[in-house]
Amino acid sequence: MIRSTRSHAAVVALGATSVLALAACSSSGGKQETEGGGAQGAKATTMTVAMITHQAPGDTFWDIIRKGAEAASANDGVKLEYTNDPDATKQAQLIQAAIDKKVDGIAVTSPNTGALGGAIKNAVAAGIPVTMFNAGEADFASLGAIGYFGQGEKPAGVAVGERVTKDGGKNILCVIQEQGQQQLEDRCAGVLQGAGGAKVERLYVNGRDDAAVTTSIQAKLTQDKSVDWVVTLGAQFALDAVKSVAGAGSSAKIGTFDTNKELVAAVKDGKVAWAIDQQPYLQGYLAVDALWLYKTNGNVIGGGSAVATGPAFIDSTNIAQVEQFAAKGTR
Repeated sequence: MIRSTRSHAAVVALGATSVLALAACSSSGGKQETEGGGAQGAKATTMTVAMITHQAPGDTFWDIIRKGAEAASANDGVKLEYTNDPDATKQAQLIQAAIDKKVDGIAVTSPNTGALGGAIKNAVAAGIPVTMFNAGEADFASLGAIGYFGQGEKPAGVAVGERVTKDGGKNILCVIQEQGQQQLEDRCAGVLQGAGGAKVERLYVNGRDDAAVTTSIQAKLTQDKSVDWVVTLGAQFALDAVKSVAGAGSSAKIGTFDTNKELVAAVKDGKVAWAIDQQPYLQGYLAVDALWLYKTNGNVIGGGSAVATGPAFIDSTNIAQVEQFAAKGTR
């Protein structure tokens, strides 16, 4: 399990793969409760943790996070209650509902701290320990969270911009699937910074409708034949981009943030050049496990600093190291 604090110096090389116990997970949205248990049998419930995210309907990235959270719950004897809403106001209401229910811990994402910060502070004020993950790194300490688990979004974007230009990219389309989420804006801002003199244009699409994503990207590629790279901010949108490139008769290459089973296959087949892996399974696992460790032994993972779960490039040189875990739905 990671215990080191974050370094923003560069994108780390893909190292030894973390192997964590796997618990079954439903891919449906909404609320889910998971009692502690697993391969070694059921454990006595030690606490109840509410995990509250900004998952949008149909966004399969979060299935991996939930599998990590459920694995930690099984190992630690935690009852996990998962809820989600991409609307920041409604996500704040879910946090307040967990506070009212007097759960033992809250693991939460914060893509819009202006809308969510007050609710997170309310949880801390109520004596409920909070971990943050995936989004909200810049604010976790000031909000009173005991830890943060994720990647530095802007540094990851810088690394992407540098890699694209190194590969000859001159006109980059950065596709944002959900407006108003700071971590997505930070990624594209990083791409712009890392790309140096290359052109970087943001394209906002409706990430809750894959057909609409494909149509929007295809229309842009048809209109502007000079676009030579498409960078998406989620695995499923990279797969949409593959269709868009073919439909537009474009020669643009594709790179993306995040992975899933289908995306790993696309990298292996050469349809997508590479992906940035932030290890979402590890984010979900640590967000729950950190609360259990804090409650049972007063531990703080990272010693008060953000804990890096990425980023790392996955490409043809190391895809075999990831493929077997992606097949399980954990990478």
